[in-house]
Amino acid sequence: MTRTGRKTWRATLLPAAGVATMVWYLAAGAFAQSAPRFMFDPTWPKPLPNKWKIGGVTGLAVDRNDDVWVLNRPNDLTDIELHAELTPPLADCCARPPSMIHISKTGDVIGSFDAPQGHGMDVDSKGFVYIGQDTVRKYDPKSGKLVAEIARTPEREGGGGEGGRGAAARVPGRGSQGPVAGFLTPPGGRGQPNPEAAAKAAAARAEFRKKYPPTTPMIVGGLEEIRIMEADNEIYVADSYLGGRVLVFDLTTFAFKRGWGAYGKPLSQVSTNDADRAYTPGGPMPKEFRGHLTLNVSNDGLVYAADRNANRIHVTTKDGKFVKEFIVAPTTGVGGSTGGVGFSPDKEQRLLYISDLTNNKIWFLNRQDGKIVGQMGQMGDNGGSWYGLHMIAVDSRGNVYTGEVFAGERVQRFVPADSPRGKVLEQLAKTPLF
Repeated sequence: MTRTGRKTWRATLLPAAGVATMVWYLAAGAFAQSAPRFMFDPTWPKPLPNKWKIGGVTGLAVDRNDDVWVLNRPNDLTDIELHAELTPPLADCCARPPSMIHISKTGDVIGSFDAPQGHGMDVDSKGFVYIGQDTVRKYDPKSGKLVAEIARTPEREGGGGEGGRGAAARVPGRGSQGPVAGFLTPPGGRGQPNPEAAAKAAAARAEFRKKYPPTTPMIVGGLEEIRIMEADNEIYVADSYLGGRVLVFDLTTFAFKRGWGAYGKPLSQVSTNDADRAYTPGGPMPKEFRGHLTLNVSNDGLVYAADRNANRIHVTTKDGKFVKEFIVAPTTGVGGSTGGVGFSPDKEQRLLYISDLTNNKIWFLNRQDGKIVGQMGQMGDNGGSWYGLHMIAVDSRGNVYTGEVFAGERVQRFVPADSPRGKVLEQLAKTPLF
């Protein structure tokens, strides 16, 4: 629900974009004048070495050289994907990869290291890698050694933690139930309600929130996203506690500096009542962040916090002053529409690029008013489509990189259609087979 006097921009779900061979064509009509057009690049990345089979992609970042860092979940792989790990191997494919893989702009693997699995990542200008695990941990990219970490609570609400799957013991040739096992509901639901157990859990939750109020100056929940602002010597973190908190830490000391919740409210005003996070697709916006909060920071100093489970994006200043709210595909249910936030490569960053996990598309929004100017993609297994579009990153030349979870488990590249490479790919698509 928006506050009085604050302008809300609504964007509704649009028809799927058409596809012609390797070319993505954006929706026609009014959008065509300002929407970008991209070509799927099937040459990137090159086949991975060492029989690696990548898991679900939970972090994606482009470094100062326009090379790409990919954080994945090797433990998403199942038994049938790990036959090459056995002694003797039962098949030529495959083996678990390291959780962090560094891929050059030409598609070659140029580095890697194995760290506990996580969610969200970024890399600084010196090459140090920051991974969202139970907290934010900083790693030396060459050795893979832990350098520093942000403080977090020793307890987890409900006893869980982001590092659960990442900490699982690995047995050669033995995988997990797969990347979607935890998201599937068995026929008849997950069992009959147990009022006594529910009451006990509610009491434990209330006690935890009393002990760790919204103002807690450390990581409390799981991590969704990390963004480094070296010019300010700061690191922005999306903590999933209480539906999502934007937290800012000193990049050198990792000391807490400030934070805020939905509509830019101070942490002291964030509600611990879950009723304030209730949301029905197509209905009024919740007072608090609903869940799965990601973020990014623009060149002109605005913070874009994407509240995926509420199909919206909140825009604030770096100090948390609320500016405006964008709503995207408001009737989207399940996992929501507003996943990752990227910017167009022009100096003004005229467009927002929003990855949509549920509808499996990228939305292009005018950054000034939040209006949709185009869209790209659809659900599918073929190259250029997505099956679990999770992460998005844009390099200095405007190439778009995407990472998938669920059954996608891959990274892909899309190049501007008017770039030299884009023109070659477009011409190739028009070239007769015979």
